[in-house]
Amino acid sequence: MGFDDQRFNVNLSILFTELPLLERPAAAAAAGFTAVELWWPWIDTPTPGRSQLDGLRKAVEDAGVQLTGLNFYAGQLPGPDRGALSLPGEESERFRANIEVAAGFARSLGCTALNALYGNRVEGVDPAEQDALALENLALAARAADRIGAVLLIEALNRPESPLYPLVSAPAAVAVVDRVNEATGLGNARFLMDLYHLSMNGEDLPSVIEAHAAKTGHVQIADNPGRGAPGTGSLPLADLLGRLRKAGYDGWVGLEYKPGDRPSAEAFDWLPAEARAAR
Repeated sequence: MGFDDQRFNVNLSILFTELPLLERPAAAAAAGFTAVELWWPWIDTPTPGRSQLDGLRKAVEDAGVQLTGLNFYAGQLPGPDRGALSLPGEESERFRANIEVAAGFARSLGCTALNALYGNRVEGVDPAEQDALALENLALAARAADRIGAVLLIEALNRPESPLYPLVSAPAAVAVVDRVNEATGLGNARFLMDLYHLSMNGEDLPSVIEAHAAKTGHVQIADNPGRGAPGTGSLPLADLLGRLRKAGYDGWVGLEYKPGDRPSAEAFDWLPAEARAAR
């Protein structure tokens, strides 16, 4: 098992970013992919106008690709922010305003996975207060996802690059998944297993896969060091994805890596063209 046995999608918020947003779905299709995912595309607003939503929807539909994953509003990402849902005040309210907008956009394109980034710790705010707010907002997001037949994803990031983010291990993120499922009774919260982030944290990736594959709703990859394409670092990504398959994971694998100093279209030479289209 390895790359040939996976269903890959391209993250259009880190690949093809040399192109305007509305040109990226077609560029992914031209590279041979049939599925894409996105961070929240409008970082300045959780509630973009109808024309912006319709424009992106049309670009995805016209390209003939499937939107398989979408982030809720997460603040300035890329940038200093790592989510909004645990930040008291304006950012939490912006997250709540985004919930139905993001879910409605996802529904319109048949997207069934919504990622909710937890948010950084805030100086002077009790972490317990942030965690209580996070659980409240995650429960709202889980219910909205459930209404469109989607899962809610909870992601662990890495401490070196996100030192203020509290979920910097697989167990920490899975514990939040469990709390959300207990709070809602829906069971649709899942772990987003990003192998790059977990490797940056020094976690034993085969052990993480063995322990948490059953609660995993999405997987993302990049090589380490460098967050480049598979083969640019030292992670045995083909082996790790094979382990995930053997452990029962048969979902999407998001390509969330940096193309380096070349156009994104040239950053897929590690993956044969016939293995890019979803099967």
